Amino acid sequence: MKIILIRHGEVDKPYIGKYNGHNDIGLSKKGKEEAQKLAKFFRCKKFDLVYCSDLRRAKETLYPFIQAHNAVFTSKLREKSWGRHEGMSFGEITAQGIEYKNFAQWLEALDGEGYQKYIQRVKAFFFDELATQEADNILVVTHSGFIKVLMAIVNKVSLEEAFSVALPYTSYTVYDTNLQTFSTIKT
Repeated sequence: MKIILIRHGEVDKPYIGKYNGHNDIGLSKKGKEEAQKLAKFFRCKKFDLVYCSDLRRAKETLYPFIQAHNAVFTSKLREKSWGRHEGMSFGEITAQGIEYKNFAQWLEALDGEGYQKYIQRVKAFFFDELATQEADNILVVTHSGFIKVLMAIVNKVSLEEAFSVALPYTSYTVYDTNLQTFSTIKT
């Protein structure tokens, strides 16, 4: 099975570089243009299943795709919730007195969904739900953090190492479940 994982398009400028989590924000003009370009790239590709985060930025990324009419929109593909820190930058969070000591400590210091719960949500979606589907090609529109957690799980690397991978807006990552490999492409 091949799963095409698309990171949503660029968001409006005030939200770039922020911990957006479950904030239901849309795409910037550039993000919508990038989504159009990506949809054109995939217009002839057949997907057996299409899944999309139910957050607006992911939905707006999928909207121009001809495959969008068959999509399943689900909260299971949402980014991690950052609780009261959502919409804040690293600097805004540290200004509140939360100190960054290391990656693991930082994840635990922020509010919202616990990271272990988030990891379990990613695992459940990919290894329980998708694994039971009769499909060869699946399209998933989601968020950077979601893709990176999957990479950490499959590649058996730390979250810190997985989060060091650059996933630009509207990039796509091909996950081949048979080979257990990832390749990321920016169109």
